[in-house]
Amino acid sequence: MRLLMLGGTEFVGRAVSEAALRRGWDVTVFHRGLHDPPAGVRSLHGDRTAPDGLAALADGAWDLVVDTWSKEPRAVRDTARLLQDRVGRYVYVSSCSVYAWPQPAGYDEESPVVADASPDAGQTDYARDKRGGELAVLDAFGQERALLVRAGLILGPYENVGRLPWWLARTARGGPVLAPGPRELPLQYIDVRDLAEWILGAAEGAATGNGPVKGGASGAYNLISPSGHATMGTLLDACARVTGDRTELRWTEPEAILAAGVEPWTELPVWVPPGSELHDMLHRVDVSKAVRGGLRCRPVAETVADTWSWLQDIGGGPPQRPDRPAVRLDPAVEKEILGG
Repeated sequence: MRLLMLGGTEFVGRAVSEAALRRGWDVTVFHRGLHDPPAGVRSLHGDRTAPDGLAALADGAWDLVVDTWSKEPRAVRDTARLLQDRVGRYVYVSSCSVYAWPQPAGYDEESPVVADASPDAGQTDYARDKRGGELAVLDAFGQERALLVRAGLILGPYENVGRLPWWLARTARGGPVLAPGPRELPLQYIDVRDLAEWILGAAEGAATGNGPVKGGASGAYNLISPSGHATMGTLLDACARVTGDRTELRWTEPEAILAAGVEPWTELPVWVPPGSELHDMLHRVDVSKAVRGGLRCRPVAETVADTWSWLQDIGGGPPQRPDRPAVRLDPAVEKEILGG
């Protein structure tokens, strides 16, 4: 199999590239040259937002392209149009953010999506940008050759948003830790390596005719773990364990956290209060279609341990995407909520 990875040097793109190399695939990575790609790939340089930025892709043919772009949809449009006669299948890593807000718990791939998205648009907001990217791929490749991977929360090694690394750093620091309850609160996320393996397996199945989905996966798939695959308890217990059991998790009711003005998701990464529209949107998504399509999710303890090991390997300081705000809880606020 011949893979063209657009990006491929950080987080999702890097995980996909490495997974393809492990399968023995021929991997080409198209990137701006800001970070080194994995060893063993063919490297092409270009900037999709610059005039003639796709020149390096003028020649060549691939079985599939994987694209994680999350800014102006017209960059996806231009790339998809350039490649439509030279690539078998276009995989676009989208997001569950494309669904219209709010959705009830259990929403699926047939639920309504955001309005006013266009494949020709410049950068607007994350939801419409991702939906515009989907429309661009569908326009160039059609429903049968387009695979729209609507991911939710993504965790694991190479994370450059800072959610799981923040919890690991906090538990490594030790002492009393504000643990947002309830302990049994169900979570949904996807380990970046499970995301990569599902994408490549789906594409390989389409090319060979062998796979859990007859004819290969196409169209939209919600790709996250089933709700409750992990809980706040199992996640934070795993963080405390791998960082040396130097901390005391103090489980705190959501009402006390919200009364203190703490922002769910951003100041306390991953966590949103139960019963809220945000929890329904993030952690109660129907993923039965992806499960039928072969999705397998590794245990939360493995995701946490491997992320900690990666952080140790790179010296403890995780990379941070410049277009995403840093996630953190002010230690003084944490101390005040815990009673000093």
